[in-house]
Amino acid sequence: MPVEELRYDKMVEDALRGVVRDSLTFAAEQGLPGDHHFYVTFRTHHPGVALPVHVLARHPDEMTIVLQHQFWDLEVGHDQFAVTLSFSGKSERLVIPFAAVSGFADPSAKFGLQFQAVPGDDDDEDFGDEDLGEPAPPESDATAAKPEGDEDGKVVTLDRFRKK
Repeated sequence: MPVEELRYDKMVEDALRGVVRDSLTFAAEQGLPGDHHFYVTFRTHHPGVALPVHVLARHPDEMTIVLQHQFWDLEVGHDQFAVTLSFSGKSERLVIPFAAVSGFADPSAKFGLQFQAVPGDDDDEDFGDEDLGEPAPPESDATAAKPEGDEDGKVVTLDRFRKK
């Protein structure tokens, strides 16, 4: 079947998700320098997301995690990343496909990206065979940190480039 149009919206989204991937890869390999820290917002119901059941129950649609002082075993693959976080004093493993990420911010750099679901993307994504970990069994309640508004922050949105 011939391609009827170039999907620039998807290409740009994929390229910007590469910024998220590169930032997380840097953090996994080198740690976070200075005051850098990341807020990662993702759609919890997206295919490939692995969360403990109790975390999903508290955040059925979207969740924001903070990667700053208390995160462990950050592993970054091509299509997803995995990280261990503490919820109510218990370590839990999260696996998050980059396609599920709806926002990324580094407040110390006044940098942020917002992603919108591009129609047809969920069915087209190939999450690969990367095994970055399994979620921990449900036992404790979780709370997600939400980023505070930053009036000076730069957020890139792609809505004006989308086809209506």
